[in-house]
Amino acid sequence: MEKEMFIHRLGAAGHRRKADIVIKNGKIMDVFNQEWIEEDIAIADGAIVGLGDYEGEEVIDAEGQMIVPGFIDGHVHIESSMVTPPEFAKAVIPHGVTTVITDPHEIANVSGVKGLHFMMEQARLTPLNIYFMLPSCVPAAAFEKSGAALYADDLKPFYSREDVLGLAEVMDYVSVESLEADMTQKLFDAHAAGKRIDGHLAGLTAKYVNIYRAAGVLTDHEVTTPGEALERIRRGMYVMLREGSVAKNVRSVLPAVNEKNARRFFFCTDDKHLDELIDEGSINHQVKLAILSGLDPFLAYQMGSLNAAECYGLKTKGAVAPGYDADLLFISDLKNVRITKTMINGKVYSGLNEADAAGSKPEQALLETVHLPDLQAEDLGIPLVRDKDIRVIEIIPNQLETKLVFAKPKDGAFFRADPESDLLKIAVIERHRGIKEIGLGIVKGFGLKEGAIAATISHDSHNFIAVGTNDEDIIKAAGILGKIGGGLTVAKGGKELHSVALRIAGLLSDKPLEEVNESLKSLHGALKQTGFSGSFNPFLTLSFLALPVIPDVKMTTEGLFDVQAFTHISVQ
Repeated sequence: MEKEMFIHRLGAAGHRRKADIVIKNGKIMDVFNQEWIEEDIAIADGAIVGLGDYEGEEVIDAEGQMIVPGFIDGHVHIESSMVTPPEFAKAVIPHGVTTVITDPHEIANVSGVKGLHFMMEQARLTPLNIYFMLPSCVPAAAFEKSGAALYADDLKPFYSREDVLGLAEVMDYVSVESLEADMTQKLFDAHAAGKRIDGHLAGLTAKYVNIYRAAGVLTDHEVTTPGEALERIRRGMYVMLREGSVAKNVRSVLPAVNEKNARRFFFCTDDKHLDELIDEGSINHQVKLAILSGLDPFLAYQMGSLNAAECYGLKTKGAVAPGYDADLLFISDLKNVRITKTMINGKVYSGLNEADAAGSKPEQALLETVHLPDLQAEDLGIPLVRDKDIRVIEIIPNQLETKLVFAKPKDGAFFRADPESDLLKIAVIERHRGIKEIGLGIVKGFGLKEGAIAATISHDSHNFIAVGTNDEDIIKAAGILGKIGGGLTVAKGGKELHSVALRIAGLLSDKPLEEVNESLKSLHGALKQTGFSGSFNPFLTLSFLALPVIPDVKMTTEGLFDVQAFTHISVQ
């Protein structure tokens, strides 16, 4: 802050001059004392300078509405929305999200440092407050075939940036426990820079919680039970209650929250598709879920704002009080979180300037990331041993975890998909360098009756991934995505039903939010033609089946992977 601005704010606070803006006739939520205040809010240079009786150059009449702090998403991968940061902002700001802490490890796994720079440049084009955590695990595991690798020396220069808050979710627990040199250096560098470190402790025991805490890891968003939450809290961590498009953990973890420990909890979306962000919302949806589940509204709104700000050291975010940024929401219905107006840095949001939303164009290297090999039917063959059960990945709807189960295949020398038994083929194919490395397996739970679905989004290495009822449609899907430069597609009968093109790193669209949303609607319409009738998002579920750090079993380009044993296993 420049001295002139500092003096300007002090003058407005002390009534020596009019405030820039004064909000009158509102009920202010005090997230500290958990009570309501009925006073004016004075704003100067985008910051709150006083609560009391003030005059302003501009007066906003709140008309009796409640004024609460803007919501903060504590951990989100913007890439999962499939649009650029300015378009993402257009989706979440109307739902009251004024600040996000993002981990751009999706685009980093494809394009490395170039991907990081692209996301940071795009973030400057929106009023949304976007802060970054640096990707800690690119690739997610040493054996993964990602498009890039980020080492400690690659990350260290970014810590000088004000918008970089720390090191993002450390998911390679094997490297942490074994004191692998580069991982240890990443953790140390974050400490030395005075930054935060996020965790990723999916299914880990107390032993690993101890190790992570000793490493300075502060948060975990992979908690799925109250017991896990309390385990983290008693060891000094913050716990994020997550509600994304796949992982929906708010209701299951909420019983761990009480008046004594609530300040150690906050909300995040992690991964949420664009259409759900538009229709359902973001943190506002989680605050509503918590309240409807019986949590005191003051605690719910506090978890949606102040707690995340305190965790990440955002000293001017998360409250309606002097010295805090004027990131405010006007609420007409507290329990249902009905937002009539969103203010960011003292400005009422009325939409993003289209010229700004267009942003800087990605360099060509970010548009040429899908290099799939030519596929033949024999490339997808899974040989079988007669009278021997097969290992199957069973998905858990609306969860990232999976189960390893056994099943009897149809007779034959090779596996044939069996839609009646819901046993389908899954393929993960390296797409960054065009090498013919193909992991094949069997999955249960998608319920497709015909065709195939495929994507170049497969966390975190983002290789091509497909699930299908026959090889012809899987091969067709690969051809489609190779041609359009990446995205999502549905194929049936050797034909393309619909595709969503994601030209930027095979992850993001270069089109406006509205256009992408309409294309996603068409995609889900095409999906119905495969016989899918599940109550979960099959594309997002599919994308997480290639993440070998979340139990129990996943797929990589090398085949079936047992997460607990941390080794590849055979189908039979």
